[in-house]
Amino acid sequence: MRLLTALVVFVATFNAQAFSNVASYQKALEQKMEQSKNKKSSWTEAELKLMKEESEKLTKALPNPGIQVGEKAPDFSLVNADGKTVTLQTELAKGPVVLVFYRGAWCPFCNMHLRALKESLPEFNKHNAQLVAISPQTPDKSQEQFKKDGAPFEILSDLNNQTMKDYKLYFEPSKKLVELYKKHGLDLEGFNGNGRTGLPVPGTFVIDQSGVVRAMKAQTDYKIRMEPADILKALGTL
Repeated sequence: MRLLTALVVFVATFNAQAFSNVASYQKALEQKMEQSKNKKSSWTEAELKLMKEESEKLTKALPNPGIQVGEKAPDFSLVNADGKTVTLQTELAKGPVVLVFYRGAWCPFCNMHLRALKESLPEFNKHNAQLVAISPQTPDKSQEQFKKDGAPFEILSDLNNQTMKDYKLYFEPSKKLVELYKKHGLDLEGFNGNGRTGLPVPGTFVIDQSGVVRAMKAQTDYKIRMEPADILKALGTL
């Protein structure tokens, strides 16, 4: 019994140490929520109600978003921030791929998640993993987004929405929601291009070199994201 207890403690300690160098999105989210707790919101009760209603509609429309564990990841051919074409197959040739879909540079939760992923890259690299991020925004907006600090991973633009659709994440916000976002300075067409307001449900997929999804997380609640530690655990099983 003592030996078993000691083993459990050792494993728990080992796991804590193994992920001690991995950033936490959840902690960053909690800190942001705490900081905004006492700040007056710029959103009215009616606007917040509309957002809640739209969120509930999306959850009903996409109750189980994203391709699932065990499925073959669809290939893609998309341009990065520099206009270079990148495919899933070329990235898989280098190692497993951590594929992240995010809404755009205008989304603070997306930025927090990407920051946590960037900080965790040294740990991902130990598994030879490639981090690839996809959004519907235009390449020039991606360049602006990472101009200051740079991005040591691929940032791709899904300009015809096909990859978001292939990964079962695509949705079209209602006209009311698009107008509400624009009222608050979040101009979807300004980021995605004229006539383009479609978005992905934020999703993360860990794909092995054979192209099979080994772990994933996608939630219609845009605040929920896959933790870097969970990505690292999945990479450890490949």
